[in-house]
Amino acid sequence: MTVDRAELSLTLGVEIDAELLQLALTHRSYAYENGGLAHNERLEFLGDSILGQAVTVMLYTENPNLDEGELAKRRASLVSSVALAEIAVGIDLGSHVLLGRGEELTGGRQKASILADAVEALIGAAYLSVGPDAATALVLRLIDPLLNDPERFGAAMDPKTSLQELSTRVGKGLPQYVVTDSGPDHSKRFNATVLVGGDAVATGEGSSKKQAEMAAALAAWAVLQRPRR
Repeated sequence: MTVDRAELSLTLGVEIDAELLQLALTHRSYAYENGGLAHNERLEFLGDSILGQAVTVMLYTENPNLDEGELAKRRASLVSSVALAEIAVGIDLGSHVLLGRGEELTGGRQKASILADAVEALIGAAYLSVGPDAATALVLRLIDPLLNDPERFGAAMDPKTSLQELSTRVGKGLPQYVVTDSGPDHSKRFNATVLVGGDAVATGEGSSKKQAEMAAALAAWAVLQRPRR
């Protein structure tokens, strides 16, 4: 299976090397089911660093009156898995990701963690293809829609409290969390589902129960506040 490079490159506004683009969109589940192909986690590692630097420099230069704490809060909100997944949805990235059968059947194209990782991998691929300046420009284009939502900055720092306040304000009561875990004891993964008003609103993943609940809370906050914008 090959990626429609032209369509995605047009959306991104940058010409990424075809092999690197393929690699950036190859999830490990697909790689394992197809003979142990290379997958996107190394590119994700690279892209995470480039994303963080680009956002940090932008916030520092464009907000001379903000102190370190406020800058850190804004950076956290822009590089979170929820924010990156929102970016991915905006560019329909899920339709391009290469997934294994199991992930395909369990809604992998809508999973925030998979989408966020793919965004970071694309940034890494752009860096290797066209250099640091173009990769930074790509990051700034991708996060630009998020900058118009100032409420996001507070929610990213304390998502459970922010969700509780929002849920109460809209008359849905206190959120509830259901957490499951999987994997061996030395490498467990936790998955949290948050219910608001009795309805499952969002899920989150993490290496601890706390991380999973925070990810789910931030995703649910984004869902609940969207109609109010």
